[in-house]
Amino acid sequence: MALLEISGLTHYFGGLRAVHDFNLEMEPGEIVGIIGPNGAGKTTVFNLITGVYVPAEGTMMFRGHSLVRQPSHTITSSGIARTFQTIRLFKDLSALDNVRTAQYSQCGYGAVDAVLRSKRFAHEERQITERSLELLEALRLERYTFHQAKSLPYGEQRRLEIARALAGKPALLLLDEPAAGMNPGEITRIMDFILWVRREFSLTILLIEHQMRVVMGICERIKVLDFGETIAHGPPAQIQRDPRVLEAYLGRGAG
Repeated sequence: MALLEISGLTHYFGGLRAVHDFNLEMEPGEIVGIIGPNGAGKTTVFNLITGVYVPAEGTMMFRGHSLVRQPSHTITSSGIARTFQTIRLFKDLSALDNVRTAQYSQCGYGAVDAVLRSKRFAHEERQITERSLELLEALRLERYTFHQAKSLPYGEQRRLEIARALAGKPALLLLDEPAAGMNPGEITRIMDFILWVRREFSLTILLIEHQMRVVMGICERIKVLDFGETIAHGPPAQIQRDPRVLEAYLGRGAG
């Protein structure tokens, strides 16, 4: 059974069709990229998978269970985590607290335990802190443990956002333009980092990226969208030669 199965996914904004008949199957451990010009529908697909939008048509199955009409917190708890094109950290909180906050959806204690500072509360809080420290160390962010997130270098903020996503122990990680705004040296490091994260945490990764160096360098398969339609799907070498892809990016006649 595929980890993620999407069939016939379609979504509209008013009368505008943003995504049409999107299909995707992902096996455990794959890295698959979604590319396309601005407005092609890439982030809409992410928002459909994570419950931000409800599709007009189509099915989405994760681990054999439907994601359609499930609230975002339920989808997150099922094992799907994401990052965003624009970094969304709690800027004034420490790196440690940013990672801690991602784990509270999985807490077993209630409001009474928190108010009374019960043994259950103390035990789970200790586990959350230990897990967060382990993640910061694993992602080489331990020197920023007590630094405000806004004080971290840009590339390290990206790593912290991924650390926070990993705190939920996902099986599927959605990365929305992880290399956005990075210089060539940082791009090399984020590519190595994504491959390391996939291996170290046994993840399946679906990513959106405009940096072709990243997509061609780490993805096993690539889907290309243009005006909400899939115009190509295959391994990087095939996508690089596809005339429809060249036309979508470079204009008519480029193929």
